[in-house]
Amino acid sequence: MFQGTGSDVGKSLIVAGLARAFARQGLRVRPFKPQNMSNNAAVTADGGEIGRAQALQARAAFVPPSVHMNPVLLKPQSETGAQIVVQGKAWRSARAADYQKLKPELMAPVLASFDRLRAEADLILVEGAGSASEINLRAADIANMGFARAAGVPVILIGDIDRGGVIASLVGTRAVIAPEDAAMIKGFLVNRFRGDPALFASGMDEIARRTRWENLGLIPFFRDARRLPAEDALALDAAPAAKPGARLRIAVPILPRISNFDDLDPLEAEPAVELIRLAPGQPLPGDIDLVILPGSKSTIADLAELRASGWDIDIAAHVRRGGRVLGLCGGYQMLGRTINDPMGMEGPAGKVPGLGLLAVDTVLTVEKRLVPIAGTSADGIAFRGYEMHMGATDGPDRARPFAHVDGATGSSHPEGATSADGRIVGTYAHGLFADDAQRSAWLARLGAPPSALDYEAGVEAALDALADHLAAHVKLERLLELAGGVAIAQQR
Repeated sequence: MFQGTGSDVGKSLIVAGLARAFARQGLRVRPFKPQNMSNNAAVTADGGEIGRAQALQARAAFVPPSVHMNPVLLKPQSETGAQIVVQGKAWRSARAADYQKLKPELMAPVLASFDRLRAEADLILVEGAGSASEINLRAADIANMGFARAAGVPVILIGDIDRGGVIASLVGTRAVIAPEDAAMIKGFLVNRFRGDPALFASGMDEIARRTRWENLGLIPFFRDARRLPAEDALALDAAPAAKPGARLRIAVPILPRISNFDDLDPLEAEPAVELIRLAPGQPLPGDIDLVILPGSKSTIADLAELRASGWDIDIAAHVRRGGRVLGLCGGYQMLGRTINDPMGMEGPAGKVPGLGLLAVDTVLTVEKRLVPIAGTSADGIAFRGYEMHMGATDGPDRARPFAHVDGATGSSHPEGATSADGRIVGTYAHGLFADDAQRSAWLARLGAPPSALDYEAGVEAALDALADHLAAHVKLERLLELAGGVAIAQQR
């Protein structure tokens, strides 16, 4: 199990890279995260949802994602509350304080999912959540030491030197956690090092001396991490790379409850595209080619935030100038005339006006649609993606669907809506831009040359490069020994 001294120390990427490295050795590898908190989720083949990072880790291990790889997923709906997804299905919503009382009920499904994976794998790579030193949350913990102790899993602790204070973070964790928890930690890794490793050799020795944990590797900064989908919304705060040769400018208002923002990654990877992420209070530039409204975990609340930032006025002006707008999932719902929440799924029951750019209306429902999809957009371009939403949308502009989605019996059904002038489009399809043909068609509509980017091949190349990077700087064989080397050696 890989735990961290804090959030965003690189646990998810390290597990993904190790999954690829060990899977290439012929081992049956499975990723596992007992509890995750993210609105960036993925649909699984078994009809549920898990954190996007676990889906990437499954891909790294050459296996399809399963709900058992992330049995508890918390999807924030407000500053203090979240929807709780258990083994892929929405269970209930709870405020943070109430969730602490619910955690004892969740250890059973967590361990059941872990046992299921253990029965089919040679090696399970477990990812912790947040910080191992959050002793205020230790009681009934299912995400870090509580799980490690219950499952009898050895722990590797990861520190991030790039943020500073890594010696204090690792040594401090040893000082504050219970001795029984500290005994579960067998070694440590220091991630994101820049410069001459010899300059930190004494630092690694000092950490090992003070913690009595084994030094398992100093990992240099991996620059190609930006080519892999990020799970944490913290990644949205990073400044995008400069695009001096960009032909298109695409603006994305970043709302507080944004979800499935990895929809944007393929566009950001395009040399011809400058993707502008707007923080609240920033005006929409006047020379934008396309505005994208991405998904949201709480559409009505995010629509109110969009209006509070004045973006509704900016978007209306953009449309009057002949600009285009694309709404994805929750963004699609915002583009309509009304959003009705009769059962109070997102808060107080009631109906609110949408942006009125599409002649459609949405009714939020209890049932959540979680399915992989394939189909053909209205211009004849095939695509693959997935749907993950609550609510049904209908109205006159549905007569001009964005796409037709394949059915199970060879039939198809219309999906999404388009305005009469074709400049406003809404769809529930996620993953559109990861499809090279579909992305290239969108760029062509906006006046850019056809895309030469093979996005999925780039992700695979980045996973292989990450595996090579870790193999060069982490003691992989020692990790296998700590995980149960004799049994694994027999499998190999």
